[in-house]
Amino acid sequence: MLASFAILTATADNLTAAPADPAPTPKPAKVKTIRELTFTEGEFDGQQVAKTEKEWKSLLTGDEYNVLRKEGTEAPDTGALLNNKKAGTYHCAACGLALFASVAKYNSHTGWPSFFQPIFKKNVVEKTDRSLDEVRIEVECARCGGHLGHVFDDGPKPTGLRYCINSLSLRFKAAN
Repeated sequence: MLASFAILTATADNLTAAPADPAPTPKPAKVKTIRELTFTEGEFDGQQVAKTEKEWKSLLTGDEYNVLRKEGTEAPDTGALLNNKKAGTYHCAACGLALFASVAKYNSHTGWPSFFQPIFKKNVVEKTDRSLDEVRIEVECARCGGHLGHVFDDGPKPTGLRYCINSLSLRFKAAN
């Protein structure tokens, strides 16, 4: 608890109280606002979400925009969902479409959340990515086209696949 004290000064005629130093004004806590997102639980119904780049920029954080719209990648071992072990569903951070179930998540020791299959095959789109010196398979959200990560064929059974996904492209909804 902070206390404020007055400093007494003497003058020839009387004693007066000098004002104390004001208590420091507390700085407001930094609050990261995560916009409300409507989660869609089922299989993709074919209704695309189309927004302008300006609209996406206003809806996503700078880091989310870089990953989802500009095909960036978060640094390994930094994602908020990497070590999440709770039961639930992983949704697209841009449009809310269900993408992966927690039962398909495993620790691939690669630094990104990894899944051996999507919750519904129709909910993700796989595209050839030639942006590096190798050919990879990019994974996008089927509804909004947001970049999620890549899929590799070095995963566990039963599929043998590793969907290596950026945490920034996902929102987690815990099971009830």
